[in-house]
Amino acid sequence: MAKKNESVTLKKGKKDIKLDYAELRQAVLTLRAVNHKLRQSIVDLLSKNDTMTVTDIYVKLRLEQSVASQHLAILRRAGVVDTERKGKFIYYTLNGKRLDQIMGLVDDLNK
Repeated sequence: MAKKNESVTLKKGKKDIKLDYAELRQAVLTLRAVNHKLRQSIVDLLSKNDTMTVTDIYVKLRLEQSVASQHLAILRRAGVVDTERKGKFIYYTLNGKRLDQIMGLVDDLNK
């Protein structure tokens, strides 16, 4: 198994795609995080509403607060959402840079 500071080379036909192992692991974590219907709904909701609290999210999606919080924690660990605390509220936003990075990696693999 490759170490975190190594790279992985994938072969696609005659083309070699060189990927940083750490970047690949992060991409896998991110893709697994968004590969869930409810988390996809949360990402979609955040894409339409710049910033939201967990209360905003669970009310809009008609969820229990604990369910929304658990799924937001998975998205946060994967780098899909960012948080900002203001007083007693935590505001969630999409991490567009991270999503663009993963989409670029997926596009490279599909070429």
